Amino acid sequence: MEGIADMGGTDGWGHVPPPRGDEPVFAEPWEGRAFALGMLSILVACGGLNTDAFRHTVERLERSAYLDDGYYGRWLNGAELMLTETAFLAPGAIDARARNLRGEHTTEPPVPEQPRPGRAPTAPGWMRTVEAAPAFAAGEHVRAKDISPPGHTRMPGYVRGHAGIVEAVQPAAVLPDTNAHFKGEHPEHVYSVRFDSRELWGSGSEPFMVTAELFESYLETPS
Repeated sequence: MEGIADMGGTDGWGHVPPPRGDEPVFAEPWEGRAFALGMLSILVACGGLNTDAFRHTVERLERSAYLDDGYYGRWLNGAELMLTETAFLAPGAIDARARNLRGEHTTEPPVPEQPRPGRAPTAPGWMRTVEAAPAFAAGEHVRAKDISPPGHTRMPGYVRGHAGIVEAVQPAAVLPDTNAHFKGEHPEHVYSVRFDSRELWGSGSEPFMVTAELFESYLETPS
């Protein structure tokens, strides 16, 4: 899907400062708590560690919830949405609790009584074994399919429809496109594909190379 999260290669976001070597993992104490709450929400709502489902939740946030609250604010907003969608939280429960903490004495909505969706946990880790041989080899020319999946995908929008060269065949892994929707792991081979910036953004672009990790079903042989 084309959500706010797929902003790679787009203009208008300003200068990206380089990371500092002494930068702390969490700039503020609340960020560490937000990270822990995000991970806990995945375990509670998914019945296991399904980060693909959490990514799909975050990419469906409203623009303001994704951009205005910073990176770990995004984690909190995603955790709230995931827990609300799976009926562990009532809609508006977080806002009501915040008003109560401010002394506004709001009645908090009860936890929904509707049945929660059954979600079987996946096996540990993401690397898997695929019996079929890889469809592509290192050095082979490929094209990223020009598709717009309705759900979650890990194929960046800026590579779709563009040609590149396979740099390496990586170990097979769980396919995020199905795993995020609890439709099975469907593991595939993964490829490191190198793209020329001028292929992606036109001949007037600064020349450099971009490497993307792409699942086999994202790729095709150029016509």
